[in-house]
Amino acid sequence: MILYNVTVRVDADIAEEWLNWMKSTHIPDVMRTGYFVDYKVMKILQPAQEDDSITYAVQYFCEDQEKLEAYWQKEAPALQKEHTDKYSDKALAFRTVMEVIQ
Repeated sequence: MILYNVTVRVDADIAEEWLNWMKSTHIPDVMRTGYFVDYKVMKILQPAQEDDSITYAVQYFCEDQEKLEAYWQKEAPALQKEHTDKYSDKALAFRTVMEVIQ
């Protein structure tokens, strides 16, 4: 199992609207691609941000690396562009990939 983690630092003034959009639109769009079997959304508590922002981790679970790579090639560019177009520098994301061992 592969874990595709998207960590997003969101300006506090849009955090509630961003989270609602993620739950109602973006995450369902990602899941409809068929590449992921589950997801989780978490708010990062520690370390606390020194500025006025909130950090979230959105974790998508994929069966294998090949499916994740197919997602990146076929679906991710448009979905990431939609996020960037909507939130610009008010919601900055970075991505990591992990293998679930246990």
